[in-house]
Amino acid sequence: MLDIKLIRDQEAVVREGLARRGHSAENLDAVVEADRQRRALVTEVEKLKNQLNVVSKEIGQLKAKGQDTADKQQAMRELRDRITGMDAQVREVEAAMRERLLSIPNLPHASLPAGTDASANQVVRTQGMPCEFAFKPKGHVEIGEKLGLFDFPRAARMTGAGFPLYVGLGARLERALISFMLDLHVAEHGYTEVSPPFVVNRASMVGTGQLPKMAEDMYHCTDDLWLVPTAEVPVTNIYRDEIIDQPLPICLTAYTPCFRREAGAAGKETRGLIRVHQFDKVEMVKFVEPATSYDELETLVGQAEDVLKRLGLHYRVLLLCSGDISFAAAKCYDIELWAPGQNAWLEVSSCSNFEAFQARRANIRRRKDGKVDFVHTLNGSGVALARLVVALLENGQEADGSVTLPEALVPYMGGIRRLEAPDKKA
Repeated sequence: MLDIKLIRDQEAVVREGLARRGHSAENLDAVVEADRQRRALVTEVEKLKNQLNVVSKEIGQLKAKGQDTADKQQAMRELRDRITGMDAQVREVEAAMRERLLSIPNLPHASLPAGTDASANQVVRTQGMPCEFAFKPKGHVEIGEKLGLFDFPRAARMTGAGFPLYVGLGARLERALISFMLDLHVAEHGYTEVSPPFVVNRASMVGTGQLPKMAEDMYHCTDDLWLVPTAEVPVTNIYRDEIIDQPLPICLTAYTPCFRREAGAAGKETRGLIRVHQFDKVEMVKFVEPATSYDELETLVGQAEDVLKRLGLHYRVLLLCSGDISFAAAKCYDIELWAPGQNAWLEVSSCSNFEAFQARRANIRRRKDGKVDFVHTLNGSGVALARLVVALLENGQEADGSVTLPEALVPYMGGIRRLEAPDKKA
C-alpha cells in the first residue's frame, strides 16, 4: 500500500509512476478526494471539540456562581451529538480511502525499462548453452508418460484438469528437488526453514497484495480461508502487526504447494506441467533494512540462480519493464529455463523487491535508533517445480527415451542417476 503522505506531498510523482505502469488514476483520484474530505472533517471536529471545552468551562463557572446552566448544557449535548456524527463520517471516509488505497499498485523503480507488456522486458544475462541433440527432442509429456513419472488422465478424473499426479520416480524426483533446494538455501545461503500453513485468512492475502486485486485467480475456501498461491503469503505474514525486535535481514525459506485458478489464462497451453492449478515451490522471503533492500534483491536473484547452476540448466535472467511487474512489486527479475521440447523459455522464478508496500499493508515494522518504521520485504522463487521438472526431463533426455539426472540430485534420489522406463529397470 502506498503511503498517504507520499500521495499528499508528491501526487505528481505517484501519477507518473502509475502512468509508467499503464494503470488508471481512477483510484488515486478517489483517494485524493477522500483525503481532502477526511482532513476537512477532522479540522471541523477539532473546532467542535474546542467549543465543547469552552462550554464545559462556562458551565463550571456558572454553577460556581449558582446560576442556571440549562441552556449551556443543551448546547453541550448538541455539540457532542455533532462530534459523534462527524467522527462516524471520518471513519467512513477513512474506510473508503483504505479500500481505494488497497487497489493502487506499487510504484515502479526508476531503473525499470519503460513498457506496457513483456515485449519490453530486458535480458540481463544468460547462463550456459542449449543442449544439442542428435535427435528431435521430445516434450515432457511424452517423456514422462513413457517413463511412468506422472498420470494426467487419472489426475483429471479425481480432481480436474491442471492438477498433476506424480507417480513412482516422478514423485521421488519432486521430493528430491524440494529437499535439494531447501538444503541449499539453509546450509549455504543462510536461510531459516519454516513450514507454514497451506491456508491463510483474508488479512494475510490482503497483506501481501493478492487481495483484492487477484481474487478471481485464488481458491477461496469456507470460513473465509484461502489456499496459498505461494509460500510468500504465509511466510511474509509471520510478522504481520509486529515490531521486529531482532537484527535485519531476516531470511526465511519454505516449501508449500501452490494453488492458482489461473482465471485469466484462457486460451493458453494447459497440457502437461506448463500451466497447472497446483504446483510445488520453494520460496525465499527476506525482511530487510530499507537502505539495503536493492542490494538484497541482487543477492536474492543470485541465490535463485544458484539452484539452476547446480542443476546444470540453461537459463536467462530478465528485468521486467514497468508495465509487466506484479501489482505489489517495485522491481522484479524473472528467471526462465530453456525447454528444448517446447522450444521455449519457461519462467521458474520471480524475484521482487516490494519496498514498504507489503509491510505497510501488513503493518510489519522494525525499531531502529529509537524510531519505528516499516521494513522492506522481498521474495523470490527458489524455484517453482512444475516447470523445473519440464526442463530437467527435456534437457536430460537421451535417444533411448531415458533421462539423465544432474549430479546434484543423485544423493537425493538414493543414487539413481538415470530415469528409465519400468521395463528397462534392473
